[in-house]
Amino acid sequence: MIEPARGAVERALAAGATDAEAYASEDAGREIRAHGGEIESLTAATQRGIGVRAWIGHQVGYAYGTDLSEAGLDAIAVRAAEAARVADEDEFTGPAELPVRLMPDMEGKVAPEPLELSDLTVSEWTADRVADLTLAIERAALDADQRVVGVEQAVYADSAERIAIASSTGVGGEFERSSCYGYVQVLAEGDDGRETGLGFDLGRGPGALDPAAIGREGAKRATAMVGASKPDSRSCPVILDPTVAASFIGLIGGGLSAAAVQRGRSPFADRLEAEVAGEALVLHDDGLDPEGSASSPFDGEGVPCRRTALIEGGTLRTYLYDTYTARRGGAATTGNAGRGGYRSQPSVSTTNLVVAPGTFSFDELLREAGEGVFVTDVAGLHSGVNPVSGDFSVGASGRAIRGGELAEPLREFTIASDLVSMLRAVRAAGADARWVPFGGSVSTPSLLIEAMTVAGS
Repeated sequence: MIEPARGAVERALAAGATDAEAYASEDAGREIRAHGGEIESLTAATQRGIGVRAWIGHQVGYAYGTDLSEAGLDAIAVRAAEAARVADEDEFTGPAELPVRLMPDMEGKVAPEPLELSDLTVSEWTADRVADLTLAIERAALDADQRVVGVEQAVYADSAERIAIASSTGVGGEFERSSCYGYVQVLAEGDDGRETGLGFDLGRGPGALDPAAIGREGAKRATAMVGASKPDSRSCPVILDPTVAASFIGLIGGGLSAAAVQRGRSPFADRLEAEVAGEALVLHDDGLDPEGSASSPFDGEGVPCRRTALIEGGTLRTYLYDTYTARRGGAATTGNAGRGGYRSQPSVSTTNLVVAPGTFSFDELLREAGEGVFVTDVAGLHSGVNPVSGDFSVGASGRAIRGGELAEPLREFTIASDLVSMLRAVRAAGADARWVPFGGSVSTPSLLIEAMTVAGS
């Protein structure tokens, strides 16, 4: 894809742009859904296109298209330059430049060696073979426990993409990346009704998935909730399951975006170098982690990705910047320009959010909690958090913790706090870190919160 990108840049400059950048991508993906022992649906799609940003001074225009012929690239480049001519001036807009100005305390300016992000088996596995994998997930869930009465859905999805960026300033490059995941929603029945449970796994290629483990996890989570009741309302220690912790960490990552801070839409505004978390909570944005699904050698503007310390020693170290917010904030880019594809312009985005695992086993976390609640699921988190104050009150379910051990299942209660207070109350991190693919790319262990308001009966 690099040659069309370079050609688009040349054409934009010929059309009158003083600078230009092209983002070209090709993405092939499949999704298979199984239900009742049969394949319910199979979709496969490939999209290929290019987006061009053209600058005329401090005016920027954008255009995209799917025709990568010479005539098609000409048309896209001309549209981008024409859009720049009628755009309002913005003193902070402009392409990334070489040498890229980096945050002075960044760990690793560029990838130490080429990242292996692509698994060729994604394209080698036929539709029949991944369909069999999907059905195996469903069968494993149904066979795991006699209380399992059904599977809402078993899903397999994969993606293989090629991305290239070219710029008149010399920033850019190209790479390939693949990812896949499988998950299942399991139904278990008890005397008081049905409960659901989620099981999932992810990797670079389908061979990395364990369908039996996915099915068993979904069944275990569903059956563990049979007979659930409401807890008593109180303030108590709370342990967040990694899937729940990942949802909170994703929200926190969004609040650490310089764009959110500059718009006054973040509870972390004006808190640089301030205490925002307990020392047990260490958070990085790591665009170079070989296991992270969002890893890449460079970001959506061609700036090298890196590992960025966000929270260390309880202190907020930096926000996440792309080149625009960096210029606006008098800072330097952290290589966090994200793209939703060739149709969209870059904006600040997390890569892989990684919470450092601790040394506590799960049983040790339970003993540390003593009397409290283990939260395994939350509902409405993204709509239930105030983006300015960070206050939240969301529905939850899980297990009681009594005498340092798991006790009866709990449902229909809420947990409430605010993001900064919750981070400051993190007392311990577990050793059970796992990657969670929903709503971003996050690796986190279970987290023990010193106290949180639980509202039940």
